[in-house]
Amino acid sequence: MTTQTDLPILYSFRRCPYAMRARLAIASSKTPVELREILLRDKAQAFLDTSPSATVPCLKTEEQVLDESLHVMLWALEQSDPEGWLDMPPEGRDLITEADGPFKTALDRTKYHTRYGSDPEEERAKANVFLAKLDAQIGDKAFLFKDTPSLADMAILPFVRQFAFVDKTRFDAEPLGNLKRWLESFLASELFAHIMPKYPVWSSEDAPTLFP
Repeated sequence: MTTQTDLPILYSFRRCPYAMRARLAIASSKTPVELREILLRDKAQAFLDTSPSATVPCLKTEEQVLDESLHVMLWALEQSDPEGWLDMPPEGRDLITEADGPFKTALDRTKYHTRYGSDPEEERAKANVFLAKLDAQIGDKAFLFKDTPSLADMAILPFVRQFAFVDKTRFDAEPLGNLKRWLESFLASELFAHIMPKYPVWSSEDAPTLFP
């Protein structure tokens, strides 16, 4: 049995929000890759040999290795951007930077407060400042900047999802109606369903898993 393809290889982990957003962009662009699902507690040697940081997602093409999720998103959309995700004002990049920086830090220190020795209430309050900013930005639109998604929407939504499920009952009680509508629409979308099947853990002995 052959286990090789000529496609770019995407190392991924289903539940990782960074890997989610990479898969979202690849699925939107309809750029075919070979998906290799990795166990984070038992990382395959081929993955460790490829990824400088040993983190997912990691995309290996003939020309390069991309080890940052946003870089993978941009690579996919540069191949093809049929939904116009790159049609986004500069403020979109600013929101992504804030999501990847202060918001993700607050998220982690809320969810894993015992690991960090942090005050989860203080960190939740910090995270909610950013969520309120997103809520105001969405307004009565379907997405952050218009009624169709942009790179910023799909780069940020997996992390909002992760925060929401730290304490879903509490999140649902927050006065963030626009944001909750935005998240619920994403979770109910065909695109989200398409990137979230339970993929088999990759083995060099198995036939390749093609994506999207």
